Amino acid sequence: MWKLDDYSGNTAIITEAGDCISYGTLKRDAEQVYEAIGRRCLVFSLCKLEYESVMGYVSFLGHGIVPVLLDARMDRELLWNLVHLYQPDYLWIPQDCQEEFCQEPGYGYVIGIGSFCLVHTPFLNEYPMHEELALLLTTSGSTGSPKFVRQSYENLISNTESIVEYLGIDDCERAITTLPMSYTYGLSIINTHLYTGASIVLTEKNVMQGEFWEQLKSHRATSFAGVPYTYEMLEKIRFFQMDLPYLKTMTQAGGKLAPELHKKFAEYAVKHQKRFVVMYGATEATARMGYLPPGQSLDKYGSIGIAIPGGAFHLIGAHGETIDEPGKTGELVYQGANVTLGYAECGADLIKGDERRGVYKTGDMAKRDEDGYYYITGRKKRFLKMFGSRVSLDECERMIQKQYPVECACTGADNQMMIHVAGQADPQEIVQFLSEKTQIHQKAFRILRIESLPRNESGKILYSKLQALK
Repeated sequence: MWKLDDYSGNTAIITEAGDCISYGTLKRDAEQVYEAIGRRCLVFSLCKLEYESVMGYVSFLGHGIVPVLLDARMDRELLWNLVHLYQPDYLWIPQDCQEEFCQEPGYGYVIGIGSFCLVHTPFLNEYPMHEELALLLTTSGSTGSPKFVRQSYENLISNTESIVEYLGIDDCERAITTLPMSYTYGLSIINTHLYTGASIVLTEKNVMQGEFWEQLKSHRATSFAGVPYTYEMLEKIRFFQMDLPYLKTMTQAGGKLAPELHKKFAEYAVKHQKRFVVMYGATEATARMGYLPPGQSLDKYGSIGIAIPGGAFHLIGAHGETIDEPGKTGELVYQGANVTLGYAECGADLIKGDERRGVYKTGDMAKRDEDGYYYITGRKKRFLKMFGSRVSLDECERMIQKQYPVECACTGADNQMMIHVAGQADPQEIVQFLSEKTQIHQKAFRILRIESLPRNESGKILYSKLQALK
């Protein structure tokens, strides 16, 4: 996966404190971690956007050790549940968590490097692992779900090379972090930049903080990434008026960006000679499946684009038949070497091989235009059948947020849609507006006011939490 010797003199990491760490130093420290472990095994890594966290990941992946990447801030009861379910041999954790774990029977300090340390557990290769298993990632943020995606070495290398190709990443690039490394999108940025000898500016700051922009400017970052929520926030902080001469590329994934916002950022990119690249992906496909070439970003705004190099899209109908006609909606299916092995829900599943055979049914409904560009229309399961009409919850959210200065999330059942609204707007006006748009009686809609929408660390709305509200 890594070619650390080829770039030994290049800067790999720039820390929040401004320290520049070379690929040579990264390799030396990574070897030190491996020497303390010395064998293929399972490691739980509690991730932060710090050098030692990234260095540990580089060590594990480079030496056949299988890491489970988790957010260091996750709830401890949920974390312990996962530890007992998967029984890792080691924990790679922040030094300030050492006492918390080492006071448990059978746990002990092994080695410390900078702000992180290695802790052994009472377990010893409790579960055999498939030889192709490289990495385990959660699909649900920090909720503690026991379901992980099993990614192989081939998955990681093929997807990394595809992303490098279509984004043109080389050793002159310098990305600044905006997303957790335990999240597949955030991790793909680390993978692609370290794979090509580029640099990564690590920061725990977010785009709403002035310190983030100070770091971006002072370290001359050439790119940043964002989920839809990131770009919604950028619009609010007057991003379009900023002077960012070194910024060349903005990428977006992690959910569907509102077409109107897509258009605004595409127009900004054209005007300022930058690239705005909308992408489409899932942890189940390692990271990326599709991208909209930046030259088409304005003409095809609202589209997720085409399949990545080496991959292919097609649409299927309700009975699995292939849909060839432009403009007709079906479920989006992806095929490629980056489609992951399958899921694990306990340690005994780590021995499983490839269950997907390179094909992933995304669960997203989409249509294809006459030029071969794809547009997501909603989730297969994000529909209600109200008064005999099939209504897309995603489309209702888009219409409301285009019309009113609010954030909203739609849930519910076929007999009533629940519209969770954060912001200033007349509830009855929203109900009337939606009723007119959908041609469904007003009694089918109910407004619930909330202070803010619950989101995970990557900005995605936590619909499961909204479902519990009455």
